[in-house]
Amino acid sequence: MTARIELNGRWVDATEGRDLLSTCLENGVDVPHFCWHGALGSVGACRLCAVRVYSGPDDTMGRIEMSCMTPVRDGMRVEVEDAEAGRFRAHVIEWLMLNHPHDCAVCEEGGACHLQDMTVATGHRNRRSDAPKRTHARQDLGPFLTHEMNRCIACYRCVRFYRDYAGGHDFNVFGAHDRVWFGRAEAGALDSPFAGNLAEICPTGVFDDKPWSQHYARPWDMTETPAICTHCSVGCNITLHERAGTLRKVQNRYHGAINRFFLCDRGRFGPWFVDAPGRITAPRHNGADVTPDGALAIARQAVANGAIGIGSPRASLEANFALREMVGPDRFFAGISDAEVAQVARMLAILQSTPASIATIKDFESADAALVLGEDLTATAPRAALALRQAARGAEKALAGEKGVPDWLDQAVRVAGEGRRSPIALVTPLPDALDDAASHPLRRAPDQVAAFGFAVAAALRGEAAEPEAMAVAAALAQASAPLLVAGLGLSRAEPAEALAAIAAALGAKARIALFPPEANSFGLALLSPKGGLESALAANPAPLIVLENDLFQRADPAAVNALLSRAPLTIALDCLDTATTARAGLVLPVASMAEATGTYVNHEGRAQRSLAARRPTDSAPAAWRVLSQIGGLFANNARLDDVLARLATKIATLAGAATAAPLADAMPPVARAPESYSGRTAHDLAGRVAAGTLPQTDPDSGMGWSMEGRRGADVPPALSTGPHRPGMHSVSAAYAAQTTIGGPLKGGDPGALLLVKTETPGQALTDPSPKGDGLRWLPLHTPFSASETDHASPPLAARAPATQLLLHPDDAARLGLMAGAQALVDGQPCAARVTLDACMPRGWVGLTAPRGRSHLVTLGAAP
Repeated sequence: MTARIELNGRWVDATEGRDLLSTCLENGVDVPHFCWHGALGSVGACRLCAVRVYSGPDDTMGRIEMSCMTPVRDGMRVEVEDAEAGRFRAHVIEWLMLNHPHDCAVCEEGGACHLQDMTVATGHRNRRSDAPKRTHARQDLGPFLTHEMNRCIACYRCVRFYRDYAGGHDFNVFGAHDRVWFGRAEAGALDSPFAGNLAEICPTGVFDDKPWSQHYARPWDMTETPAICTHCSVGCNITLHERAGTLRKVQNRYHGAINRFFLCDRGRFGPWFVDAPGRITAPRHNGADVTPDGALAIARQAVANGAIGIGSPRASLEANFALREMVGPDRFFAGISDAEVAQVARMLAILQSTPASIATIKDFESADAALVLGEDLTATAPRAALALRQAARGAEKALAGEKGVPDWLDQAVRVAGEGRRSPIALVTPLPDALDDAASHPLRRAPDQVAAFGFAVAAALRGEAAEPEAMAVAAALAQASAPLLVAGLGLSRAEPAEALAAIAAALGAKARIALFPPEANSFGLALLSPKGGLESALAANPAPLIVLENDLFQRADPAAVNALLSRAPLTIALDCLDTATTARAGLVLPVASMAEATGTYVNHEGRAQRSLAARRPTDSAPAAWRVLSQIGGLFANNARLDDVLARLATKIATLAGAATAAPLADAMPPVARAPESYSGRTAHDLAGRVAAGTLPQTDPDSGMGWSMEGRRGADVPPALSTGPHRPGMHSVSAAYAAQTTIGGPLKGGDPGALLLVKTETPGQALTDPSPKGDGLRWLPLHTPFSASETDHASPPLAARAPATQLLLHPDDAARLGLMAGAQALVDGQPCAARVTLDACMPRGWVGLTAPRGRSHLVTLGAAP
């Protein structure tokens, strides 16, 4: 219901019953606040958002109220600039500053601190107390976060996010009154794969990114570039902060349909691989360094009579397309197994033909029932798992609403909602990180997961099914927005087929999400490769060009070895040294995602542009440019827009990729550096900008490399890193760029949706049963490591668990293996020791291994 309220002397439309603070912020009135957060709601802990509220025209006195705890009422009058309210807010800041250290000059958050912004906004300048300040002990929280409790203002944001929102258990508040302390019961790395968000949730400097702290630069000394996370298929939006040619910090960049306010730790700390020791800095031929011109000459001669191109699901759309153009569509193969090629293509066909709508990550949060078939979402698509955890609270919020408690009163909702949970079914082989949020945590062997899904579809059609399938079907049928989720975490096609059958039974009200393995798996599939590595092995022998791909991570090592062994020359283009580059005869360095602008297609078929945060070096240009130099594909001065233009003419289904972000020359450039960029003069003197000339613009994007250019509200969302409003310097001000709190960005959420609905269902896939003796493979995943780029990131490598080998005790006894024993896997020593787990399905072995490996595992005791 719409209400009319008078806000600072002007009448505005608002939502009846909505919290007043959100209404003020959405209407451009920046009420100071600390404990409120757009994703966490209101708790009234900090008392900073005081305003004077008049109940109506007859109320001449009004009263001071906390705007975050006050519901909007029709006819109310609100004065934010009221003198008494202003004094109240100033007193709150002064109370907080009694014990807050005056260490802004050495605090990492200085210059991007919400406490600084609010202190300035309330006019607090002088300290009147000379009493000693309270002090706290610090704690080691692992490789991701620093901890400085002396800066805490007890807003409770951290614990509310970690425990209430993200479901963590090993972080809490201790003590009482003015001695509260936030941390772990004992020192150690935080368990949650979302712990890094504490660095942004905290309005002060209690928590900060440890990699940034160890290689620090002031916020105003770093350039800011919008990019896309390339560490899973969700496609979260991030900001890369750069200084002096090195990555310094990664922050969440708000996208209303995808990541919104939060990132997973793999997305936040994964990009640090771009400055890892394993970067390739010079071309190599047969293990010896060669000049770039010499390497290109060798490559041109080798491929003069044709070559086989091996694409990559972690490379950009433009790089894969350039390789396809160079070798020809009939000799372009995906650098994954044939089975995965077929599975990903089938996923696309299901999404395009199903009556269900394709779910965004935001859609996850509003689902009132959900079924996850076989996927360990916390490991394979962490941001989706975090969103699903919010969907579980739907029933709780509904019950609280029946009792008159609005959903923005978060803690009251948790009490009034009595812990009620929306129906969520998790059908997985092993206990899942989301089990505590699920109403139906169900265990099935990998080959029985899809069977359960088909049973649910049968129940929805009115057929008989097992009781648990009937219960899940009833919940989905009664829901108004049921959500269906699957992926390729089990390396099996049938869970997606089962979801297609369920979606057909539910009809248009359903939402479906299918997660392929990597950031550009769908983009690679839309380029229609002729197959995977097995198909490439069947082609006539020819020089091999491997694009940004460690094949040993994505396919059966035996097939990879066979393919590399028969190639006259293997040319590997990559930014990292891997097992594949070690086998290549010619290695050509290329730019990483931090130096190359490119397009990636996420799980919903949304093409998004990721921009380079720094100029590529002459020895490692963007991969598509290297391929162009070898094959003469484009002019020497070609830009990314030229590649996208040709892509649109060659592959109609990908024509929309060009609209994912503005073209490079569509408008005046956007500034990467902030207005207060203090290193400009030093950079000029270092020769980066010649005297008397203008700074160079980026030929592959609509951004410049310096502080000159457009910024603020004039910047398109695809090129923007935040609201950049005067007086707002922290990530807590992200709301200023949103149409409504938690809604789309002003100007629209970035990206171009490529998938078009069709009524052609396509051919269903079935998973073949392995033939022969041995155990069947159950892939194991971790949220901290999924690919070679994750392995190369120092913070992720420090946090990632060791490889695992899980066996049911009965299988271990039959094989003569004890807990902790060294085992042979397919005749080779395994790095992981045997772990006995009664939750493992019998006849299966849980193993951390390349995802394209054989599904049959021979296991024995090491001599």
